[in-house]
Amino acid sequence: MTTAFLRKFRIAFSILVILLITAIFADIRQLLPGELINSVLFLQFVPSAIKFIGVGVAAATGFVFILILTFLTGRSYCSFLCPLGIAQDILSRAGGRIKKRYRKYGFKKPHSVLRYSLLAVTLIITMLWGVFFLTILDPYSISGRFLTYFFRPLIILINNLLAGIFGEFDLYTFVHQPVILYSPVVYLIPAAFVIVVFILSFTRGRLYCNTLCPVGTFLGLISKASILRIKFTDEKCTRCGRCAVACKSSCIDFLNRNIDHSRCVDCFNCIATCSDKAIKFGFVTIRKKGVVNVDRTDENKRGFILASILMLSGLSRSIVAGQEKSIPIPKIASTVKENRTSPVCPPGSTGIKNFTANCTACSLCISECPNNVLVPSVRQYGISSLMQPYMDYHTGFCAYECVRCIEICPTGAMLPMVVDAKKLTQIGKAVFIKDNCIVKTEKTACGACAESCPTKAVHMIPYEGRLVIPETTDDICIGCGHCEYACPTIPYKAIFVNGNPYHVSAKKPVNVQTDLKKPEEFPF
Repeated sequence: MTTAFLRKFRIAFSILVILLITAIFADIRQLLPGELINSVLFLQFVPSAIKFIGVGVAAATGFVFILILTFLTGRSYCSFLCPLGIAQDILSRAGGRIKKRYRKYGFKKPHSVLRYSLLAVTLIITMLWGVFFLTILDPYSISGRFLTYFFRPLIILINNLLAGIFGEFDLYTFVHQPVILYSPVVYLIPAAFVIVVFILSFTRGRLYCNTLCPVGTFLGLISKASILRIKFTDEKCTRCGRCAVACKSSCIDFLNRNIDHSRCVDCFNCIATCSDKAIKFGFVTIRKKGVVNVDRTDENKRGFILASILMLSGLSRSIVAGQEKSIPIPKIASTVKENRTSPVCPPGSTGIKNFTANCTACSLCISECPNNVLVPSVRQYGISSLMQPYMDYHTGFCAYECVRCIEICPTGAMLPMVVDAKKLTQIGKAVFIKDNCIVKTEKTACGACAESCPTKAVHMIPYEGRLVIPETTDDICIGCGHCEYACPTIPYKAIFVNGNPYHVSAKKPVNVQTDLKKPEEFPF
């Protein structure tokens, strides 16, 4: 193929992919169905591989499709399926618009030692320690964190501005949304990668893809043996060098008519630039001496690639206008600290060990949680699980009939679970601290926790005179956090949920409230 069709197709498909993924993370009203989200994220390499290894279901075989596609066509995933790769193309093009010299890439020797050392270290650490280091460098997770922590708040601010303007005319198309702020530590890694990727892409094209990204390096090994490749037609090539100048991967050595296919991302800029039609995308041809026309691939290399494939096989607060004024503040500050021995990990994860082993901290569940109860961890799971979400019941609670995070998780960190099963899964237990309760400290009637509890695991019992005080029933408590969120005491809650390291079954409650919504005022 020598026409401009390939490049136009890549650009159009890339635009579609980046718009869909951006829409998923910017969906502040949770309007997109889980089926659509799963379909869009099916072909994200690292989440799909982790989900397949952890769950082993056919619905998690997107990474296999990527491996096959790479073996057939080269690094097509990096070209028009990887959101970070697409973003780098946009930035490199912007760099060319601003300063023309940034678009004159030219051939550069690969940083092979750094690339393969980083890939080896990533694989070793992943096998011995877990997915933390892999998720730090995973291009999908990098994109997800940027969209969640930087782009999504911007969308919310724009939405709230429009909500205020439209409200003046009694039009309520836009609904005010809370802006969630997290610990400053959470923003450090996403911000660092935003700066690094921006600078490298703006000035050096796909340098991050071809140097630091372990997914790009691994797929580059497979692309060395790909069946369809970009190649030179020797008799037509005049060695003008235009192809090398246009190559954002800096992988075309036009003087020797050689292409480093481990770095080529199938952008097809070279085909569009070559006026002599000396470059085309097609099947590998064999010379008479039995040497492959490009890249000299042999069976040993294919065997290595096949073996590699088999080896693979809480400091947040809501900022809502006027909300702080609507919840009364007790006169006496609570003094007994909440003794949390374990964080609460999301439903469907079966427990902390499975969750931290499979979560890539892409932050999709954080951005999609309707009650904002999922927040990125700082030290809750340990440093090796930085930014993986946990349930912060000071910020929100887990709605009794909500399974949104379970439906959209792309990695299998949260396994499929129907609503009825979720209602009987105990992710933690409510713990009552009597010395913090305003019923005891201020002799004031309350009962916010009992009123909010959907299973009635928290109920009121006689205390002094006409006063009643909370009591908990562990076997029907599911750890949803309604009680902790509703409790008005500060700085420490009179009732809190202590996480279960391993999720267990709860008994079916007798009286259940199923129509609870997030309270905007004191809950009774």
